[in-house]
Amino acid sequence: MGIILSSIPWLDYIILKNLRLVNGSLSYHYWQRPGVIRLTKVYIYNVTNPDGFLNNGEKPKLTEIGPFVYREDMEKVNIKFHDNGTVTFQHNKILQFVPELSLDKNSRVIVPNIPLLTLTTQSNSLPRLVRMTLSIMLRAMGLEPFVNVTAEEFIFGYDDTLVSLAHKFFPKHRRPLSRMGLLLGRNGTLNEVSTIYTGHTAMEEFGYMDKLNGLDHLPYWPDSPCNNIRASEGSFFPPRKYTHSDVVHVYDKDLCRIIPLHFRGMTTKNGIEAGIYTPPEDIFDLPERQPDNKCYCGENDKTCPAKGLQNIAPCQFGAPAYLSFPHFYQADPALLEAVEGLKPEKEKHQTYFLIQPNLGVPVEGQVRVQFNLKVERSPNIYSVAKFPDIVFPIIWLQEGITELTPSIRHWVYLATTVAEVSAPIFEYGSIVSGILILVGVFIKTYKNVVFTKEALEKGKETLRRGSSFIINGQHRLLIIRDSYSLLNNVNTDPDPDPDDEDDGV
Repeated sequence: MGIILSSIPWLDYIILKNLRLVNGSLSYHYWQRPGVIRLTKVYIYNVTNPDGFLNNGEKPKLTEIGPFVYREDMEKVNIKFHDNGTVTFQHNKILQFVPELSLDKNSRVIVPNIPLLTLTTQSNSLPRLVRMTLSIMLRAMGLEPFVNVTAEEFIFGYDDTLVSLAHKFFPKHRRPLSRMGLLLGRNGTLNEVSTIYTGHTAMEEFGYMDKLNGLDHLPYWPDSPCNNIRASEGSFFPPRKYTHSDVVHVYDKDLCRIIPLHFRGMTTKNGIEAGIYTPPEDIFDLPERQPDNKCYCGENDKTCPAKGLQNIAPCQFGAPAYLSFPHFYQADPALLEAVEGLKPEKEKHQTYFLIQPNLGVPVEGQVRVQFNLKVERSPNIYSVAKFPDIVFPIIWLQEGITELTPSIRHWVYLATTVAEVSAPIFEYGSIVSGILILVGVFIKTYKNVVFTKEALEKGKETLRRGSSFIINGQHRLLIIRDSYSLLNNVNTDPDPDPDDEDDGV
């Protein structure tokens, strides 16, 4: 048995059986309702010199306010398995404020008026007469380029006149929510319908998306690779043990694209080996250095943003929104020089994942991104006439997990660390046990055959017969020897002496 086990991947079979997504498997329960503590940390850039920035030509002085921490309770709903090895589902998320880890959510902040600046930036392509009319309307409404709101309002919504009008009159595909809030659309069941591979067809596709809202590509970008959806939604990744690949991909709606993560080396987390994955340095680079980014630029290369920025306007109702790493980490230095108060640090601002290579399960991970508004000067709009061209940092987020639940951690530990040690011991132990059993059986069989009562009696009878033969043989030898002695005393000479015969006459 041990020889057979050592020659077939029996342990992989057991692990993969529980790893593949199927109703009732261990991985299904982890995937459907993870139970891990997933935190979203929000940091808001408070503008401390709005007047000096608008009227005196000062750089915006920003102070990072936060964190405002929200615990994300997430589960998969409307789950349906398909015969082609995929499963369809939707996310249901509830964000709950965690006061013991946060600043007061009623803290007030001064931030750019995003709806107003979005409208005025987009109006630059309109005829002059339309812009003049718009300027009069906005001035009459008393709108200002900065607003003073609480952190809770800025994150989860406050009433805004322009947003309300857009919600009523914009076409459906560009219609925003009824209130202005950066994370307002994250609570409840998300509209996106995802279809991912369960691992039954090939582990190289395990956890990757097959379709998004019924499409096999992202609708935001016209060409490949920008519209590629071959990425994980974060629960599972194709195990490196089977793919032998140093690159995995992750997708999140806020990113508006898939993000490649490159393997950087191995580490240990709670006794579990895991691979370290981070985005490449050229992920948001210019097309001349990273050709794959050309399709994010739009119709021509002139619309390509600076290094370190990712256009996410198609995912934000057409707003001039751009993504970057926090504090413009790994971005064009000119972006950092345009503001005061930012200090990029790798340890604080880098996105990373720790992924177990045998299972593809992330044991830790943090996605860190910054939301920026690209404002174009609109001199014909009175309300914002003094607002210069700038990529203005608004907030940055950190989303992820630092610990698995005890039950999931225990399962991962047993399936990897313990299994890798115990499997060879079990295999060689089985071989040794098998050999010992065979030896024992041989000895027992030999004893049963050789030392039975019948065998012993036959042995004794054979010995007795042998002894009689030896004794009888010795007697015959004595007789022969005696006969031989008597014969030696008889004269056997055939020619007697003739003289003796004459004397006798």
